[in-house]
Amino acid sequence: MLSDSLKKEIRVNYELITQALPQFKARKAQNYLVAEIAKVLAGNYDKSRRILVAEAGTGIGKSLAYILAGLPVALRLSKKLVISTATVTLQEQLISKDLPFFLAHSDYKFTFTLAKGRNRYCCEHKLLKATEPANDEQQQFLFTEKPQAGDLALLNKLKEAYLDGKWNGDQDSWPTPIPQRVWQQIVSDKHSCKKALANHRQCPFHRARDNINKADVIVVNHALLLADLELGGGIILPEPDACFYVLDEAHHLPKISRDFSSANANIKTSQDWLKKIKQVSTHVNQVVHRQTTITPGLNMLESANEMVNDLQTLEIYLRNNPLNYNKSNQYRFPMGELPTEMINALISLKEESKKCLSAVNKLANITSEELKDGNIKLNLAEPILIETGVYIQRLENLNCLSNMLLKDRTSTQAPIAAWVNNENDGFTLCASPLEVGGLLEYMLWSQAAGVVLCSATLTSLNNFDYFMRQAGLKNNDGTQYLRLKSPFDYPSIPLTVVDMKNEPTAPGFDNELVDKITDLIEEKTATLVLFASYWQMNLVADKLRKKYPGKLSVQGESSRTKMIEQHKKRCDQGLTSILFGTGSLSEGLDLPGHYLTNLIITKLPFAVPDSPVEEAHAEWITSRGGNPFMQITIPEASKKLIQSCGRLIRKETDTGKITMLDKRVVTKRYGKSLLDALPPFALKIEK
Repeated sequence: MLSDSLKKEIRVNYELITQALPQFKARKAQNYLVAEIAKVLAGNYDKSRRILVAEAGTGIGKSLAYILAGLPVALRLSKKLVISTATVTLQEQLISKDLPFFLAHSDYKFTFTLAKGRNRYCCEHKLLKATEPANDEQQQFLFTEKPQAGDLALLNKLKEAYLDGKWNGDQDSWPTPIPQRVWQQIVSDKHSCKKALANHRQCPFHRARDNINKADVIVVNHALLLADLELGGGIILPEPDACFYVLDEAHHLPKISRDFSSANANIKTSQDWLKKIKQVSTHVNQVVHRQTTITPGLNMLESANEMVNDLQTLEIYLRNNPLNYNKSNQYRFPMGELPTEMINALISLKEESKKCLSAVNKLANITSEELKDGNIKLNLAEPILIETGVYIQRLENLNCLSNMLLKDRTSTQAPIAAWVNNENDGFTLCASPLEVGGLLEYMLWSQAAGVVLCSATLTSLNNFDYFMRQAGLKNNDGTQYLRLKSPFDYPSIPLTVVDMKNEPTAPGFDNELVDKITDLIEEKTATLVLFASYWQMNLVADKLRKKYPGKLSVQGESSRTKMIEQHKKRCDQGLTSILFGTGSLSEGLDLPGHYLTNLIITKLPFAVPDSPVEEAHAEWITSRGGNPFMQITIPEASKKLIQSCGRLIRKETDTGKITMLDKRVVTKRYGKSLLDALPPFALKIEK
């Protein structure tokens, strides 16, 4: 329970923080969010399930609220506060701005760090050895890209900077991008870069891991959080039951979880590396002189040969049975059901990949034991551990893919999306779950000490139902739900629905769109036009370039950063500036004040279910008597439309207008629901 002393502590520090913020305005919504976060994490509502889903509109100040409420409760209960985000931008804001500010102006004494995956760090031992000549067979296997001019010089620079203390071994802290062919020679890997080995105790990843263990607040991204949880937790981050998690930008979590859980393998490439697996035994036997390597070596070869046969069976079937590939050279298996010939091969692949994986793991473990006992030297053992590590990862992927494609399900469970890509006459088998709610429940909701999920857009059509289905949460499972409106003066912002002659599906819409956008662009103002597709954006841009020379920036023609810089420069000079963008500019684009006063939305942001996963999801809903348009498309469109309209007002002093050129919000039955879910703009419907 939230004690009186803890409540007082939070109030005192709220005063300290807000007094230090320039032009701070007290907001009831922010105070309420602070109180609810603290109460949920302290167990006031449910001691066994401390989960809060909070939609907090733009301008409420979510990051201040969850740091202010989450940190003191975490410190009092001896928990770590793990803040997970979907974007690098928010991570950088937390690490470089929000947390340092809080540390400097509050009574709390705490440490914080940014957690990254192992592959963002170099291995000290590899780095020191990287400039030595290496032309053996193992190097050719591991580093397939040929070195280019300057690679050796770069490796020497990295080593010198590291030894001089000018570089910490973090890939992201090097001033220029490090080519992948160079980075793969020095990257830390879990199989050879082990803290238990004397030569690796000071490797950058292990030092970073020590900082994570010591830190009170850990900032991480959703992908790394999921990677740690999939391993059982406590591998990179602390154990889940020792953590209070704050998942900011939580509306991204279901999709990131789904993408993270997918698997794929190219059939030909897999055969090629399996045929080379014999070299693992050869290399192990050259270094390790123990009889115990014989049996796993033979088992590995036997299983690898069987797997090659299985993959050949799959390839022959796909080659001899032409499938109805779409324009993207993809074929999706309806309801995830594969032909019998493929199923039989996959059953064998599943069993043999499991056996082969066990054998390679045994060879790796024997090598590690010999190294630990001092029977072999590190410079001989390390290449073997790296090599077996690569094979272990590839075998795990094949086993995961075959397991997923063969997954049994009940009539109420969503099937797996299964498809094949046919590229350059080579076949890649792919699989992805349709729903990840059960996975999130198993890995996170039921394991964590407490979780706060927050975003400005967690509801669709004015309720949490869609997000709850995606995330595997329920109304009656102890989870608390909170929706707080933005403090901005939305009723002063006009939202006009233009009386277009054509709906977006009509042939004359494109030409009418050009004319309307021309009429709506105002001189010496900042305009953002959001399109539903690249082709339509480019079509309109081509027709308007001559009319607006030097004033129009189109997404994709330069980097997003450069495009925004040019736009702001024109605005600061009092010139007309026009941005054309697609859906990716409808979220995360911050153009306050005079940088945006005129927002034009050309079409409702309906996503076309053209990916195999989206098609499979729609197919499954239809098979159960549902309507995928109403159950998926409309809720997604509602969320995206709210995000699109959110580009205009970023601060309380912002002004401007929104114009919508899609009259389906008026003519279609679903239109009213979409409009009702928006902030309370001053709605005007032209007639």
